[in-house]
Amino acid sequence: MASAGTLADRIQKEIKEVPVLLYAKSTCKFCERTKKLLKIANVTPHVVELDKRDDGPEIQKILANLTGRNTVPNIFIWGESIGGSEEILSLYSTGILKQKLLQHSVPAFQSGDKFDYDLIVIGGGSGGLGCAKEAGKLGASVLLLDYVTPSPSSLKTQWGLGGTCVNVGCIPKKLMHRAAILGHEFNDSKLFGWKTPDSIGHEWGTMVHNIQNYIKGLNFQSTKDAIRTFVEYSNAQGHMVDPHTVQCISRGKDGAVTGDKTVTGKYIVIATGGRPTYPSIPGAVEYGITSDDLFSLPYAPGKTVVIGASYVALECAGFLKATGFDVTVLVRSILLRGFDQQMAELIGDYMTNMNGINLIRKAVPIKIEQISAGNPGILRVTYETMDPTDPDKKVQQVIECNTVLFAIGRSPCTKDISLDKAGVVTDSTGKIPTIYEQTNVTHIYALGDILKDKLELTPVAIHAGRLLAHRLFNNATLQCDYTNVATTVFTSREYGAIGLAEEDARAVYGDDKIEVFHGQFVPLEDAIPKTQEFEVKGYPFEYPWCYAKLVCNKADNNRILGFHVLSPNAGEITQGYAVGIKMGATKADMDATIGIHPTCSEIFTTLAITKESNIDITPGGC
Repeated sequence: MASAGTLADRIQKEIKEVPVLLYAKSTCKFCERTKKLLKIANVTPHVVELDKRDDGPEIQKILANLTGRNTVPNIFIWGESIGGSEEILSLYSTGILKQKLLQHSVPAFQSGDKFDYDLIVIGGGSGGLGCAKEAGKLGASVLLLDYVTPSPSSLKTQWGLGGTCVNVGCIPKKLMHRAAILGHEFNDSKLFGWKTPDSIGHEWGTMVHNIQNYIKGLNFQSTKDAIRTFVEYSNAQGHMVDPHTVQCISRGKDGAVTGDKTVTGKYIVIATGGRPTYPSIPGAVEYGITSDDLFSLPYAPGKTVVIGASYVALECAGFLKATGFDVTVLVRSILLRGFDQQMAELIGDYMTNMNGINLIRKAVPIKIEQISAGNPGILRVTYETMDPTDPDKKVQQVIECNTVLFAIGRSPCTKDISLDKAGVVTDSTGKIPTIYEQTNVTHIYALGDILKDKLELTPVAIHAGRLLAHRLFNNATLQCDYTNVATTVFTSREYGAIGLAEEDARAVYGDDKIEVFHGQFVPLEDAIPKTQEFEVKGYPFEYPWCYAKLVCNKADNNRILGFHVLSPNAGEITQGYAVGIKMGATKADMDATIGIHPTCSEIFTTLAITKESNIDITPGGC
């Protein structure tokens, strides 16, 4: 074992060099609370679990001599002793934590360096494009590299410039969600006097054709915008050779190499995004597809089994069911991991009872087999689930379908670009730990879905990319704030959220400091058709299918920590409130706001019932 003096030197060196350092114990509830808070604050600390090290007691003595603290957690930021769980919570609540993280500033850009480019961006998605175009506007010489590896499914799907959101994410997903809404509204219209046929049909091919044409227009516009901002764009893969050198490999449609050159850059930005993950089970890649393939699928999917409970899984299940297909969702554990679990369960309840989607819980796929080929063919899914007669036993079940859609998560595209040759550190999944987009290599940055413990949202990547360009080339200091970012899940009944899930707020602040105001409501535009639907299905009128809640900190004037709404147009509702919550709105601020009547959004100006009161929240009027 090293001497105490040597160990003390190592500890002090670690404290000085590691941006955020957390000394903890795996069994300490205060340490767990601190880890949860830092994750919520989108901060990735280096954690040293003292109870898992032979020299843990010795390290704790050294820390006590350095800080005067005999307990854990013991937190350091840029070499400064912060304290423990209460101190870090106070810094987070007052905004001082963010300021301390910003102490490590980016050196001012100096032109004239002997590099081929001022900036090389690897990845042409939302973050990479946003950063590259902004840097180009600021006068930097920029090379943007983007190449889409074909999807591993039998369809080998590829797409143009713009990344996941434009091609296989937000844009086509929202348009197919719109198709689903139109179908519902068409069916409801007869109750408002429109003479419509008793049944309508949906043409999958027409929808896909028009959506893909729109996306091609966006691809063209992205290329045009890059050129307009003096960005050199190359449809090539980027591989790190050393910390400043990138190998650019161009490929044809068949994957064959058509060009290979090496360039250097003063700054490098990694923005390669992520791709859907396939499970390691027989037949998954051979017969399954993912969201990479679904939005351009050249044939109607037919009866579909969706495997996964992510937002992608539930969104796709919703619009597939609404456009006329039988849908079953296999759920391994919980719905919408990372989101408020009460809201997630309400979505699952709505999908099951109102949409007729079959959610099978605690179901794990075992294998996928092809019964017959075709477009679509017939597949058999074997999965393991609980024995309905004995919850402690597992049984295997089978279901036949036409399409299997995997939506179990996404993996960062960082493992095949030789980051190790540049010295960039990643975690075991390929995610990159950063402090405000800066990796452990000072001139190499990362953006978007590849960041560890950051939000995987298009607007976040764009905003972070633009701000990074200004810090690199305009002597700016403004950083991207990853907290209180609004988001929406476009399930059949949309879910909008800002800030903390209720369970996260309770974990960080404690149950005694949390007050939750909530209420149910019926959107006026849906009141007539849904009343009829309830009567047909036998539901009581007060069936809770729209819901809102505010999660507040009682110890801070009921400041709003979490905003949640399950409603039509939840995205439009949530975006408006995001400004106020970003500025620190309290429950009193909501109460002082006069709502617009009749709207769904007005519910937040009249919430008066707390969960703790157990008072009935069934709506009683308009």
